[in-house]
Amino acid sequence: MKKYILFLLLCSSEYTFAQQIGPLTVEKIMRDPKWMGSSPTNFRWTADSKTLYFNWNPENKAKEALYKISTSNSKPVKAVDQEDEKLLHVNYVYNKDKSLGLVEKSGDIYLQNLKTKKETRLTNTLERESSPVFLSNGDVVYQLGENLFQLNRATAETKQITNFVKGKAPVKTGSKPATEQDGWLKAQQTELFDIIKKRNTETRGGTGRGGRIRFGVQSGDTKSLKPLYTDDRFLNNVVISPNGRFVTYKLTAPAQNNHNTIVPNYVTASGYTEDIPGRTKVGENESVSQGFIYDKQRDSIYAIQTATIPGIKDIPDFYKEYPKVLDSLKKKNADRLVNFFGPLWNENGSAAVMVATSTDNKDRWILNLDASTGKFNLIDRQHDEAWIGGPGISGFFQGSTGWVDNNHFYYQSEATGYSHLYVADISTGAKKQLTSGKWEVQSVQLAKDKRNFYFKSNKEHPGITNFFSIGVNGGELVQITTMKGLNDITLSPDEKYLAINYSYLNKPGELYIQPNKIGAKAVKVTESTTQEFNSYKWREPDMVSFKNRYGADVYARVYKSDKPHPNHPAVVFVHGAGYLQNVHFGWSTYFREFMFNNLLADNGYTVIDIDYTASSGYGRDHRTGIYRHMGGKDLTDQVDGVKFLAENYGVDLKHVGLYGGSYGGFITLMAMFNESNVFTSGAALRSVTDWAHYNHGYTSNILNEPFNDPIAYKQSSPIYFADKLKGNLLMAHGMVDVNVHFQDIVRITQRFIELGKDNWELAVYPVEDHGFIEPSSWTDEYKRIFKLYENTLKK
Repeated sequence: MKKYILFLLLCSSEYTFAQQIGPLTVEKIMRDPKWMGSSPTNFRWTADSKTLYFNWNPENKAKEALYKISTSNSKPVKAVDQEDEKLLHVNYVYNKDKSLGLVEKSGDIYLQNLKTKKETRLTNTLERESSPVFLSNGDVVYQLGENLFQLNRATAETKQITNFVKGKAPVKTGSKPATEQDGWLKAQQTELFDIIKKRNTETRGGTGRGGRIRFGVQSGDTKSLKPLYTDDRFLNNVVISPNGRFVTYKLTAPAQNNHNTIVPNYVTASGYTEDIPGRTKVGENESVSQGFIYDKQRDSIYAIQTATIPGIKDIPDFYKEYPKVLDSLKKKNADRLVNFFGPLWNENGSAAVMVATSTDNKDRWILNLDASTGKFNLIDRQHDEAWIGGPGISGFFQGSTGWVDNNHFYYQSEATGYSHLYVADISTGAKKQLTSGKWEVQSVQLAKDKRNFYFKSNKEHPGITNFFSIGVNGGELVQITTMKGLNDITLSPDEKYLAINYSYLNKPGELYIQPNKIGAKAVKVTESTTQEFNSYKWREPDMVSFKNRYGADVYARVYKSDKPHPNHPAVVFVHGAGYLQNVHFGWSTYFREFMFNNLLADNGYTVIDIDYTASSGYGRDHRTGIYRHMGGKDLTDQVDGVKFLAENYGVDLKHVGLYGGSYGGFITLMAMFNESNVFTSGAALRSVTDWAHYNHGYTSNILNEPFNDPIAYKQSSPIYFADKLKGNLLMAHGMVDVNVHFQDIVRITQRFIELGKDNWELAVYPVEDHGFIEPSSWTDEYKRIFKLYENTLKK
């Protein structure tokens, strides 16, 4: 019996041993991430708020499955795939009393009676109907193709209400000739041919031959709608006012004479090199949009007037460094180009708000549109000589905006240096700031009863997010969640429950459920990590801050080594994206790097991960601190962080390396070139080497454009400093990277060759895009990084 028990214990210990990760190695941590376990994702509630669906893979299958829990039973169970479609919450477009809802399904429009639960299909066509709305009189308007159609619910009659026509409007008879030659030819035709004389007479006084119809005249059953010519531009953003009188739309002229890049793909199924179409580069021509209003009542079309926007002629300050260009711009005195979003009509249709952003992204206006004239009254202007941005604010969409009621409009602004919530009274122009402090409102949702706002914020600490509420008129700020870490909330439709995706420093995201009440307890629903992952004691890095050389607070994670190598080496990890936060109390999107930093600490290195200048979560000044000089304050923050390690963690300044990908790769190159006395070795992954070759949307905000601000590009691009390389440099890049093109790394490689540099190497990955997918690629890349540090920082 004792032998049998011993045998069972041995078997059990063998099984336990098989589930232990043991000493960390690159090969182990860079496997398919499923070895760690898969966190739940894609949370969505049913319309009755009783059931929550989510995607999950606790069994480590090839694909994740659909799971569900109920508010009465939080144990996850597999859902039947077909059962969710009719149950899930639908974001309806409602009528005034919220008794009816409209929704598009598979290209058709459906009407839902929310009291009787009866659904009526309003369209059934092969073409797609979309964007349904209710008019004030209860009629339904939807878009089919480029045009709007109105369905009278009382009579079931459908009529077309716009008539967009591709091309230019025909030249009217009797209009002024374009040239003298055109006028002479036209007069000659009339002089020579009786048929021309006759048709000119008919056009002026009748319908003409062949059933032609002048606009506004009907013949029999033939119908006529005013043609709205698009001038060969792209039509979008077609919006009708609640009373049905005004139709606003935008015409966009595509950019001309641009050069689209290509990315060669060498490892293909065909055996031939195939080209992947790529993006344009910063500074190429942009598309230009113009807004129009069609007033059905007056049967007239007119342009939205940008000249009435305050500051539309302002010239950015950076032109002061280019006096000749500045003088030329002053003489032109031209309106800046703008992009419009909206209009957003209030419920009774008495007011419309448009959000406008200048294409140089230095201004964002909240504007009250007078639809009868196309003119604006200013509600709010956000101006930034760097660029407009921050949570809830964007130059690419309307941001966190909306109507509280028919007179009050909400939006976010960085006017105080941090993104906060504001409400404006449209009738009086008065603005009220609802939230304040050195923290950010990161996402906003207006409650169903419109009495308060729900929002996510990092009020407690830049790296901790929680869920709050505040009244629409301000007042007490109420904190609803309390767990220390990152809390991402999916609110139930009835607003009684919170589905919380919660994570901590060394714990991946898990699902929690909590009643939407102060002091309510969040109940853990899922357990996703594997036994193997849990067998290693993942560090909780020290959460620290230090003052940089400019006196600003900089936050960092420090991974301490229990057994530092005698050289006391250090490694700096540089996160990507620039505007991204990685020093928080939650699970990092850089989970591979988190594990690699643990591996480095196990092997005697101290590792620091810094939210350098331009990282998100810290307000406007931090966000824009790199304006016109990338590789300036964001780089010196890394140097100041190394000094902090030397003073507080005993790091030897002669044995410091760094690594990072994308923006982190860019900083690594700038560090190896411009701070060679600080950094011995660096690994630059998928790096930007010349910002003049990156995309427009990201780069032009920070550096303007190469042709109008060459100073900014020359002081910000590593390729101009390649001659300063002294330390040991590893570069790694995917060859089918459609974000930071492989051309970037090829160009700087040629610079090294011409400069006679020999202390660098380049590892290429033929099948990888910007974010690697194959575990073999991740493994090869990080084995090279580890080898670089072992061979250079420990000797």
